[in-house]
Amino acid sequence: MKNTLRSLALLFIFQFLHAQQSPEEFLGYELGTNFSRHADVVNYFEDVAHNSPLVQYQQYGKTNERRPLTYAIISSEENLRNLEEIRENHLKSAGLTENSASAATDKAIVWLSYNVHGNEASSTEAAMATLYSLITEHKDWLENTIIIIDPCVNPDGRDRYVNWYNQVKADPYNALQSATEHHEPWPGGRPNHYLFDLNRDWAWATQVETRQRLEIYNQWMPHIHVDFHEQGINEPYYFAPAAEPFHEIITPFQREFQNKIGKNNAKYFDEKGWLFFTKERFDLLYPSYGDTYPTYMGAIGMTFEQAGHGRAGLGINTDEGLVLTLKDRVAHHFTTGISTVEVASQNVNELSSNFSQYFKSGDFGYKSYALNGSEDQLAAVKELLDRHEIDYAYAGNQRVKGYSYTSNKNESFTASENTLVVNTDQPKGKMVKVLFEPATKLNDSLTYDITAWSLPYAYGLDAIASERNISTVSKSAANQVNNSVNPSGAGYISKWGSMQDARFLADLIEADVKVRFSEVPFSSEGKEFDRGSLIITKSDNRKLKNFDQKVVEIANKHHRQLTTATTSFAGSGPDFGSPQVKLVNEQRIAVLKGEGTSSLNVGEVWHFFEQDLEYPITRLDTDYFENVDLSNFDVLMMPEGYYGSIFDEPVLNKITDWVKNGGKVIAIGSATGYFSSRDNIALRENKTSSIEDTTKTGNLVPYEMREREDIKNLITGSIVKTKVDNTHPMAFGYNNTYFSLKLSSDSYSLLDDGYNVAYIQEPEIVAGFAGSEATKNLENSVVFGEERMGSGSIIYLVDNPLFRNFWENGKLFFVNSIFFVNN
Repeated sequence: MKNTLRSLALLFIFQFLHAQQSPEEFLGYELGTNFSRHADVVNYFEDVAHNSPLVQYQQYGKTNERRPLTYAIISSEENLRNLEEIRENHLKSAGLTENSASAATDKAIVWLSYNVHGNEASSTEAAMATLYSLITEHKDWLENTIIIIDPCVNPDGRDRYVNWYNQVKADPYNALQSATEHHEPWPGGRPNHYLFDLNRDWAWATQVETRQRLEIYNQWMPHIHVDFHEQGINEPYYFAPAAEPFHEIITPFQREFQNKIGKNNAKYFDEKGWLFFTKERFDLLYPSYGDTYPTYMGAIGMTFEQAGHGRAGLGINTDEGLVLTLKDRVAHHFTTGISTVEVASQNVNELSSNFSQYFKSGDFGYKSYALNGSEDQLAAVKELLDRHEIDYAYAGNQRVKGYSYTSNKNESFTASENTLVVNTDQPKGKMVKVLFEPATKLNDSLTYDITAWSLPYAYGLDAIASERNISTVSKSAANQVNNSVNPSGAGYISKWGSMQDARFLADLIEADVKVRFSEVPFSSEGKEFDRGSLIITKSDNRKLKNFDQKVVEIANKHHRQLTTATTSFAGSGPDFGSPQVKLVNEQRIAVLKGEGTSSLNVGEVWHFFEQDLEYPITRLDTDYFENVDLSNFDVLMMPEGYYGSIFDEPVLNKITDWVKNGGKVIAIGSATGYFSSRDNIALRENKTSSIEDTTKTGNLVPYEMREREDIKNLITGSIVKTKVDNTHPMAFGYNNTYFSLKLSSDSYSLLDDGYNVAYIQEPEIVAGFAGSEATKNLENSVVFGEERMGSGSIIYLVDNPLFRNFWENGKLFFVNSIFFVNN
């Protein structure tokens, strides 16, 4: 018996000692002397959770490269035993569950997110130090605090950076800024697998990491959320309070509590003699950041920025003559993380009561948003709302009055049971206001990101913002699409007007089904069909086995309603064999990537084709492009970039010769500038006389006003109303107006020799900031256009319709450019 007790005691001592194993002991090196691979970080968290009763650790998803997405919950043993009850009471206290009887909560919930940008890699090292410190030195805080740690939001990007750095670094590290280890190759470790910036994806949730994280985030809805970042190597540490502009829904308490946390951070930084700054650069406006999204969901959302970024490595010389080390960076992030938990533990009641109050109904100018659109458009916006657990219903038959997003003035329309209504009178009403308001109020035009994003414009909806609560009704379930085979008919017809239609087309092409589209309206079987409608004929597919079954199967998969055409003789308009009914070719698409291109836009294109359209592409690197045989491709995508710096005249001639022989270039955003003002190319930069000339008078703007004066020449992500020639194949599926997200002041004159498909005559900015001079410069400018060259085309998408892949209403222009234009 005595031996048994001794063995149990020894086992307890061993487990206790093992539970206290530090990151250094586990990893075999001091934190800050190496970059840890993501797998090693996961192993450390698993080991701590296995041996400590104060930690639960679990996986919430996987990345595109199959790395685990994980989070740890750290609290007292008693809290962890009652974790589900604590979580439910927390949500009930804010009215966030259906059973929202009043429930008191006496626990603060703090969520710490590390390494959303893969090459801002010090924070994941700090996450391990923070975990260890909480369970060894700060157990008293765990009595009233639940801490959630996501040690690496972006594992794919982190390992891309860490693996590269570990391959090239000197031993010992070389601090010279010119050393190889301080110059990442394209695309760098910042983005995820699809080269997206995950810190700008919280609201739009286009990426698998974001979608899986939001499921857990909505289960917890923390009181505080910190997003750990890094900035340039010469910057002191940044922490809250944030810079103006603050969105108007941010409460005085949220502002004040940011100050409280900032002052506590400052206390520790002052003790250590570390420099920092606050209230500059990083504002709280754009809703898709790791600080703003949690803020609009009731939390104290904050960004903490450490100097370093991908340049710093293990150590680098700063311009001030100091050496910035990874050890420094880890220590700073560790300190602010611990400081934040401390403040939360000291202010539980204040956090809890104000969090609950945040979700009470607000005093909003617009109380309801009524949305009309196609079934596909409404389904897309409902999918987004579901991800954020925002409620919606239907209007029923009634007259709805308010601000019209289409006409930009007060109007009314007749609603129906298909009219979607999103009211602000719900717990997440403040987020509804942020996402749907026609124009965000700006108390400062100097911002860090885009200033307009309103969902009715982004999704192409006919919408009304109403000052009253619109009554809602339940809606009967939609009829299920269930097409049936009709072998005796001439073929099948399907409408065109959404990305769901585009996916249907792409799937048909991949299945070797020949498809036609009509360039003009027509009628068949007593139904009217608009331009772009798909016609799938038995005649074109005579050699395809099981033609009817295959078409119907694919249509049912995509929920596309087919019209069976008994004859190819049209009731009106062209017959199926008309020259105006053209065959859709199976397009072989090349996409440029690498040096000179924007990794973000390359990622947007790549993600769009693989995850949205599901259509194959071939990616080509710019460093060997001059040797590529373009005859293997029908379409060349040129993402945003500065091709003049990497492509010489022979490469331009190669591209234009290929176009003349039938190729199609699609130039996006800044890539259009590569063709501007070239010989034998019609595109010209749009310059008006409104730009101030200071060559004679000199620039007398005071030094302190230069930045603000310069913004009159800038556009920082605003929504502009454009006219559309919807008889052109690029605009099939659109009406004669399109609201474009304009991301820069780049402007090109209307094409004299070509087609101006979407264009601006008199600029009308409907939302967001656009400088006065930049706005004038948009007069008579092309937004989307086509220039014919020989038998091919150059397509100019001056505004990037795939920006962050959330501007749903622009995507069909992109698809049309591929499959319909100059086919």
